[in-house]
Amino acid sequence: MKYGEISLAVIVICVVMLIIIPLSPAMLDFLLVVNIALSLVILLTSLYTKEPLEFSAFPSLLLITTLFRMGLNISSTRLILGNGGEAGDVIKTFGSFVIRGNIVVGFVVFLIIIIMQFIVITKGAERVAEVAARFTLDAMPGKQMAIDADMNSGLITEAQARQRRLKVQREADFYGAMDGASKFVKGDAIVSIIITVINSVGGMIVGVLMGDMDISRVISVYTLATVGDGLASQIPALLISTAMGITVTKAASETSLGVNVTKQLFSQPTVLIITGCVVCVMSLIPGLPSLALIIIGAVFIFLGVSIRKAETDEMQEITEKEEIDREADEIRKPENVYSLLQVDPIELEFGYGIIPLADAGQGGDLLDRVVMIRRQCALEMGLVVPVVRLRDNIQLRPNEYVIKIKGNEVARSEVMPDYFLAMNPGDVDEDIEGIDTVEPAFGLPAKWITKSMRDKAEVLGITVVDISSVISTHLMEVVKKYGHELMGRQEVQSIVDMVKETNPALIEEVIPKLISIGDLQKVLANLLKEGIPIRDMVTIIETIGDWAAITRDVDVLTQYVRQALKRTITNKYFPDARAEVITLDPKVEQIIADGIRQTETGSYLSIEPESIQKILEGIKKQIEPLLEQGIQPVLLTSPMIRIYVKRIADQVYEGTTVLDYNEIEQSVQLQSVGMVEI
Repeated sequence: MKYGEISLAVIVICVVMLIIIPLSPAMLDFLLVVNIALSLVILLTSLYTKEPLEFSAFPSLLLITTLFRMGLNISSTRLILGNGGEAGDVIKTFGSFVIRGNIVVGFVVFLIIIIMQFIVITKGAERVAEVAARFTLDAMPGKQMAIDADMNSGLITEAQARQRRLKVQREADFYGAMDGASKFVKGDAIVSIIITVINSVGGMIVGVLMGDMDISRVISVYTLATVGDGLASQIPALLISTAMGITVTKAASETSLGVNVTKQLFSQPTVLIITGCVVCVMSLIPGLPSLALIIIGAVFIFLGVSIRKAETDEMQEITEKEEIDREADEIRKPENVYSLLQVDPIELEFGYGIIPLADAGQGGDLLDRVVMIRRQCALEMGLVVPVVRLRDNIQLRPNEYVIKIKGNEVARSEVMPDYFLAMNPGDVDEDIEGIDTVEPAFGLPAKWITKSMRDKAEVLGITVVDISSVISTHLMEVVKKYGHELMGRQEVQSIVDMVKETNPALIEEVIPKLISIGDLQKVLANLLKEGIPIRDMVTIIETIGDWAAITRDVDVLTQYVRQALKRTITNKYFPDARAEVITLDPKVEQIIADGIRQTETGSYLSIEPESIQKILEGIKKQIEPLLEQGIQPVLLTSPMIRIYVKRIADQVYEGTTVLDYNEIEQSVQLQSVGMVEI
């Protein structure tokens, strides 16, 4: 990288020196060839880039190449006027090729090339660059607002928003630079015309007055050199001007320009066939070249027919495949399809190698463990887990299993039958022989060991579990994680009916007069999502009844319920009445509180992206050291902003525990181990 920067600086200095230092004809030939080759590289690069920003160095490159051509023009003029019209083989060959023995016709053709370069290509590219720069700058505020809206709505992350803003800024800078760089190309075309006139007039003056040549000889020699010099410089300029026009007119695409043109121009066979027929009909007009028209028309017709045949064959293959699939579906189609609409709340699918674990006839106890999971979830969380559907799936690997929630896969792992899973609790120095793996429920490093190694591992203090325990533990953690999705309105109604048997007055007063089953379901789902047990339904419903007449905001009601369940929360997180927590700086809490916006449908948080980023970095700085020590971090905030701090903290580490002061019993001794600052 360093040598590249030095090389570029040396090249620019050498280009400037061309204006001063005279060159020999051989060196000029070499540099003219370099100029032509460099212009070809720039043109082909512009063709194969997918979007303009991939060639962001183009504006600066335009300036350098323009300066390079000007230096070559000065050097060639010096040789033409000072060396009797001899300026090297490249200029002589270009001039001879165009003039071809007729000076007048050759000079006219040369002037046409220069005028075409100046008026058509250069002026057009300049105008396109100017319009593109203006439109890009006008659209910049709207693009920035769209990016902010996507980020605020959660469609993109802060990092993605930063990348998009940077791209918008780079586009504006690029098109602005291209608008300015186009003026270099325009000036270069004008200077080329002036240099042509100077070479012609100056050559005649030098040849007649100083070279003792007759007028016809002067015109022949210096016109040939002038035309050759102009072509040697104008052809690269034409290529670079074309590259500039292609770059600024190119839209962002997944493929290069050549692929897009081929695909889009020849995608309609009917258009090609009609064009070919029209061209063939034109061959009947007297005076037109019939043979050429017939050949061109036949080529278009052949292309159109070939493309149509290929499309027809492809459509036929697709149709045949769809028909085969449809017939197969009809064969397998059951008489009553309504049963297919039923989606199981939770499923456990497994390969045929795990079937013995689920078959009680073969000694498997997986089904009994699933029953125990439902019982344990009810005791610990107050969550009634729906019936878990166990089924084998031949599409899975023999020892693989998949856990699905409402038909969607949420977890997958693979076990090794006849092996045991051994996990080092962290205080055992000696290692045992086994196959390295990862414990699926918690992601801990583990090993598959044989039955013969089980006793040794247990003696060493290593935790050893069987296959059924591995699967059931994984299933248990999945149920805890997605329990809020399993708590539907029907399940809530069943719980309410159960509470009504012992507390009829409570239910009649609160449900549905003050709160609907749907809103109660949302409150319970919020609690389960953060791991708060909902066994004490009487306290939950009583709290909602106390506050539902004041607010219908589900998040606010959830917060009041959490405060009513503070004893449950305290026992869950601080069983020994000691709490090591991370607090928030008052400035941070004030920023979050000021960003809360209330609407008719609820509340949301609106904070500047920079402030959000600083808060995220502050939380990450405090949480990571605790996680490395194996300590579950707990953030402590004021009640009003707890829910918003939770949403922010989950972006750093999903599942971060966030509590407010009113959710902790007064008997708990709080100790701050860190403070989130910005």
